[in-house]
Amino acid sequence: MTTGTLTAGTRTEPARRLSPLTGLRNSFTLTWRSVLKIRTNAEDLVGLSLQPIMFLLLFVYVFGGAISGSPAHYLQYVLPGILVQTVLFATLGTGLMLNQDISTGIFDRFRSLPIARWAPLAGAIMGDVTRYVISVVVTVGFGMILGFRVKTNPFAAIAACLLVLAFALAMCWISALIGMLVKTAQGVQVFGFTAMFPIVFASGLLVPIATMPGWLQAFAKANPMTLLAAACRGLMIGGPVAVQAGESMLWALGILVVFAPLAVRAYRRKT
Repeated sequence: MTTGTLTAGTRTEPARRLSPLTGLRNSFTLTWRSVLKIRTNAEDLVGLSLQPIMFLLLFVYVFGGAISGSPAHYLQYVLPGILVQTVLFATLGTGLMLNQDISTGIFDRFRSLPIARWAPLAGAIMGDVTRYVISVVVTVGFGMILGFRVKTNPFAAIAACLLVLAFALAMCWISALIGMLVKTAQGVQVFGFTAMFPIVFASGLLVPIATMPGWLQAFAKANPMTLLAAACRGLMIGGPVAVQAGESMLWALGILVVFAPLAVRAYRRKT
């Protein structure tokens, strides 16, 4: 028999030697929890549906005549950009939900369960893919009601939507990091929108960058949102695609490599 001595005030936790497969199963279980939260949260569903509709109506019918000569012509140009913008804003929900779960002690309960420590974070992020899909479906669907038409083919349009979703999966790690670092849900919104507004509006999402001042054009051309919107336009209404899509995915990979480890580290410190 062996004995061990515990010093006063030392907290011990049982070691978790779980296989990657078990951790993956834990993640899928918590992914379903995130999906159920979306389904039962009527306010979130209404917000996901109304935001793209509002953006389309306002931008198309307020700015369409001034920018493109008619709302119909502007709709063809702007819908891929609003698709990118809507899904990008939807990624803020990841940080908000993580912040709320930590504030209410849900993650403390997860820590006491025999599950992988990273499973709650992975489940929350994978579950939010449902939110992004809802944003994509509502944006494209309502755009087609207003008169938007795909000029390429259905497979290319689906590829454009998948490209936006893949980029959103990288961007949601930035939102997750913000959700871990700030203390309140209001803070997530403030810092999130402050970070996203410049890359959304100083880009080619809503207007041609050729109309901008020279110094701003340089920023807009290097902006990954410009590249992503251009790739989506090429896939949906025709035009160059390969270079823009490739550079967008390189940006997404870079964001993932930088911010995913930072978010995981912040998560471990929080829990």
